[in-house]
Amino acid sequence: MILEQGHIYHIYNQGNNRQKIFFNRENYLFFLKKIGEHILPFADILAWCLMPNHFHLMIYVRESDDLTHRTESEALTNTDKTLNDSIGVLLRSYTRAINKQRNTTGSVFRKKTKAECISKGFTLSETLTNQNETLTNKDETITDKEYLQTCFDYIHQNPTKSGLVAHPEKWEFSSWLDYYGIRNGKLINRERATALGLDMRHLSEGFT
Repeated sequence: MILEQGHIYHIYNQGNNRQKIFFNRENYLFFLKKIGEHILPFADILAWCLMPNHFHLMIYVRESDDLTHRTESEALTNTDKTLNDSIGVLLRSYTRAINKQRNTTGSVFRKKTKAECISKGFTLSETLTNQNETLTNKDETITDKEYLQTCFDYIHQNPTKSGLVAHPEKWEFSSWLDYYGIRNGKLINRERATALGLDMRHLSEGFT
């Protein structure tokens, strides 16, 4: 899994053997805290959704001369951490916590975390200057804005598509509530989402 600067990724993983990864509200909140600690130093989060047995993240990897993040302990050993490393640390630390809580052993997540680049056909600068550019390396002709919007909508509508709730606002563990001002969450970067042309109005289609 190679995460390149200036690109947008849909990152997801699920429970080993499709088993649950979140067992109570505190588990969800703990995982969100870990996302803030391990993802935000490297990337802007555009959308997120935690489901009982899997999770979705849509992130923009920031362009920087140095994408490494150093914790206090790592500074002492002169060890740099990459975004890839941090994702691994996030999942391993969560696994340890769940195993301790439930008195279990073994992997909570599938071995490989998926990271689909959804901006392969173009390179993004700090703001998207041409939102009508067409992705030429996709199977279908689709504009970059449409492709990003499709992923954005898919992540937020996951709880309803899975039958967990009738309306996305009824699911606490996604960024839907933050975009609609129902909750003032700190994980998402609203300015980045707006610059990329992501339209929040799409989130209500089919639920009005």
